[in-house]
Amino acid sequence: MAGLIKREDIDEVRQRTDIKEVVDGYVTLKGAGIGSYKGLCPFHDERSPSFHIRPQVGTYHCFGCGESGDVISFVQKMDHTSFSETVEKLAARIGFELHYEDGGSGPRREDVGKRQRLLDAHKIAAEFFRDQLLTVEGAEGRKFLQGRGFSREAADQFGVGYAPQGWDGLLKHLRGRGFTDAELKLTGMFSTGGNSSQERLYDRFRGRLMWPIRDIAGDTIGFGARKLYETDQGPKYLNTPETSLYKKSQVLYGIDLAKRSISKERQLVVVEGYTDVMACHLAGVQTAVATCGTAFGADHIKVARRLLSDDGTGGEVIFTFDGDAAGQKAALRAFEEDQRFVAQTYVAVEPTGADPCDLRQQRGDAAVRELIASRRPLFEFAIRVSLKRHDLNTVEGRVAALREAAPVLAQIRDAAIRPGYVRELAGWLGMPVEDVSRAVGGAAKRGAASGQSVPRSSGSLSSGSASSGSDGADIVSGGLGVARPDPRDPVAAMERQALEVALQQPAVLDESSWEMFSQARFSAPAYLAVHEAIRAVGIGRAVDPVAWVEAVRQEVPEPLRALVSELAVALIPASSEQALTKYCQDILARLFELQITRVKAEKMGELQRLDSTSDPAKFQQLNRELMELEMRRRALRADN
Repeated sequence: MAGLIKREDIDEVRQRTDIKEVVDGYVTLKGAGIGSYKGLCPFHDERSPSFHIRPQVGTYHCFGCGESGDVISFVQKMDHTSFSETVEKLAARIGFELHYEDGGSGPRREDVGKRQRLLDAHKIAAEFFRDQLLTVEGAEGRKFLQGRGFSREAADQFGVGYAPQGWDGLLKHLRGRGFTDAELKLTGMFSTGGNSSQERLYDRFRGRLMWPIRDIAGDTIGFGARKLYETDQGPKYLNTPETSLYKKSQVLYGIDLAKRSISKERQLVVVEGYTDVMACHLAGVQTAVATCGTAFGADHIKVARRLLSDDGTGGEVIFTFDGDAAGQKAALRAFEEDQRFVAQTYVAVEPTGADPCDLRQQRGDAAVRELIASRRPLFEFAIRVSLKRHDLNTVEGRVAALREAAPVLAQIRDAAIRPGYVRELAGWLGMPVEDVSRAVGGAAKRGAASGQSVPRSSGSLSSGSASSGSDGADIVSGGLGVARPDPRDPVAAMERQALEVALQQPAVLDESSWEMFSQARFSAPAYLAVHEAIRAVGIGRAVDPVAWVEAVRQEVPEPLRALVSELAVALIPASSEQALTKYCQDILARLFELQITRVKAEKMGELQRLDSTSDPAKFQQLNRELMELEMRRRALRADN
């Protein structure tokens, strides 16, 4: 019987899972101080990285859009899985056996989430197709691969398989593995026939070479199929239709194999087909990916920018297209999306029109690498294509060409090279540079007036450093009425820093420091709520940093949990462990000194209101307490 996963097992999975290792599968991370990493947020589009994680405390937070949480919530949001499914997935990842309440043994097959069942079906189907490639019937598929210069090892590397010609080979296989027809209908791997009363399923892919299409995490979510037989009346390429797993506008073939090279080399190469991706990778261009039956669009760009760390510090996107009219049209479509990238965009077109697969067959691996190296700016290609549409031998043709090319030049982001291309265009058109420059300037003004610009991140809480909040911005809603403390308030800033230290470096607080921290009075309501949560949880829970932060996050009201994550990942300004320890001690000393100063002020006020003659004992007691407080304050300063 299925039951709830035991709380202690959930905590164990959270603590034992390396959040950096998981996030690395989706986001390119860079070091951001001791124990901290940052990257472009996967939850919103941005140009500068504001997404931070701190593996030591198992927490992430985006200072741009406010998304935050632990490794479980991150995977939930990225993979669109339920809480239980996510914990089960992470547990399987680390080889941890889960236990369930009320004697349950985990979810039954029929209770497993639909997504996981679909992934399981695709995984088994991919294995089935790979096995079929090695059969007698699969010889036609092997022949095709050999004819394109791909070895058995290459086929294995990319998981290439073969779908047999029968109507129900895969259907019988998956039914035999326990999948119901209702589940199989959702996979996109089957078609339906017959009437409504006698509807039957049959294999969608028959007699075709099969490429598994995987998501960025490496899970198979669909297939691309190439026909092999003349008797096949279907299209040359047939892909999985849209399903809950497979969204062609978001899928890039080869992204699972290319993601680390894309991140490392800050380069993305976009080719046109599955065999082109294979040819590029085998030739040493391991940053190659391809779209699946659709143009390279906005959703693809979001994935690419995260992997490239497309924040204006470098990177390049290279499109390869056939030299024919269709290829030129595809290049121009790509140019329309160019402004969504901060990275430089290029196009690489082989003069004879050969694609990377043909090029590798004809001239070897080096020719593929040379093709990519011969790239030229995409805007230059777009200009040259536009010029071909006009008769440059006539004044009318040259003027029309200038009108079409000027807006392209106006979109060049690098102001240093724009004048050079203005002169180039003037030469191509045989027109004065001043005339071309004037036309480009006018196009730029019209573009600005119509709002054409590179997209910028939105929803930012602050234009300052990641650790500061915006003035007066609401942290919570729903009637709690807690506002974000003003970062210009020195007391609130100090309270924030003290909470960052307590959450990130609790080991710095010894027993006496913890006692003083617990007694401290916080003035900013939001920070007061976090401080009270820390007191309620108790320093004893800080033995494990991941459990410590999660316990505090669960203790605060739900609207304040993002603030806890924010404090837990905020950058601490220290370049070494020694500097980190000193910084933490200094911050705590400042907090304790502020607390002493507040108490002193209260005692002094009480002393001034007291008549020393009517209560001399009380008068002497207050003086002693003031002296002790001053000695404690001086001792704190001496220690720091």
